Amino acid sequence: MALVEINFDGLVGPSHNYAGLSLGNLASASHGGDPAYPRAAALQGLDKMRHNLDLGLAQGWFAPLPRPNHAFLQALAITTAADAAQGRLRAAAWSASAMWTANAATVSPAPDTADGLCHLTVANLVTMPHRSHEAPDTLRQLRLAFADSAHFVVHDAIPACFGDEGAANHMRMAAHHAAPGLELFVYGRAGGRFPARQHEQASRAVARRHGLGAGRVLFIEQSPEAIAAGAFHNDVVAVANERVLFTHEQAFADAPGAYAAIRAALPEAEIVVVPASAVSLDDAIRSYLFNAQLLTLPDGTMALVIPGEAWTNRAVRDWLDTMLAAQGPIGRVLPVDVRQSMANGGGPACLRLRVVADPATVDQRFMLDHARIDLLAGIVARHWPEQIDPADLGSATLTANVLAARAALLAAASLPELS
Repeated sequence: MALVEINFDGLVGPSHNYAGLSLGNLASASHGGDPAYPRAAALQGLDKMRHNLDLGLAQGWFAPLPRPNHAFLQALAITTAADAAQGRLRAAAWSASAMWTANAATVSPAPDTADGLCHLTVANLVTMPHRSHEAPDTLRQLRLAFADSAHFVVHDAIPACFGDEGAANHMRMAAHHAAPGLELFVYGRAGGRFPARQHEQASRAVARRHGLGAGRVLFIEQSPEAIAAGAFHNDVVAVANERVLFTHEQAFADAPGAYAAIRAALPEAEIVVVPASAVSLDDAIRSYLFNAQLLTLPDGTMALVIPGEAWTNRAVRDWLDTMLAAQGPIGRVLPVDVRQSMANGGGPACLRLRVVADPATVDQRFMLDHARIDLLAGIVARHWPEQIDPADLGSATLTANVLAARAALLAAASLPELS
């Protein structure tokens, strides 16, 4: 069995809008009320998936969840679009935030687990109302994609009393993807300016579920300063790939202690620290430098796939140029255009869930090649709304259009189980 890293990107849904629902996500808040462009957003995401394929990497996808979520509205006794007082709750039922599949689940590959299976635990996402109702539909999709019980176990969400935001607060390091790894769970502590979304007990419960031995896991506290600055998830200030950790100096509460523990558990670890004197927390978060895909290319070199906003930030660009000139472990920097996602607070890393597995063991309807990307792009071009204003949410016409768009996608992708 050939284990490789597969990036599963969420296709941006037809209800993509800017309602500014995510407290602590500065980009989301700053664009709240702006018009959104679902068709452009989905096509940008597909271009990013195509970019990975062109690099020679395995690439998967997940379908948008059903929106609007009428069951969520009914549970809150919201029955009319005209109820302006409940506008934010209505908007929560329309949110396309499941496109950020880094929050879909936490994944422990087979080389790390006690039973030799790849374990996935669906995130409960209870901190934010607009994401709190994703887990049941995410579970259904993951259990379809990873239905092969000889290779995968897909767990339901951790109890809602402990907030869990999935792989956005989890990193894995190893000599190479197929080798036994070190899993890093990053959690926050409550009481700051913004909510700390990842609870330590949720992380520990996931590690126990996945059968991770003591030598396979570290629990690291996220810096309160990073959360207060807008790093609502760890993947806004740090990303890891194989032996490399790429991190901002202020990502962790006890950075020296974290680095020492990583090196003790994984002696070959290389830690690339971006100092605050070169790139401030503000610049790091505004540009989403660390919300990047750190990838191992087929020739063994590592590439950092960053949003265009990071490439055009002067301080970030200067540091990246210096890093490349030093010929360290990260050999290439590749900008991509995901500006529609960025404006709602999610960069290249938010849009993907990393799964180390044999692609042949995954339901092939969730694996991509260029022909399948072209098929999906054609559906998007024909059916996704061109523009949505927050005031449109709840309208009968938009509801019908969004439902029809997703139905057309599922039919074209031969996924009737998700209807």
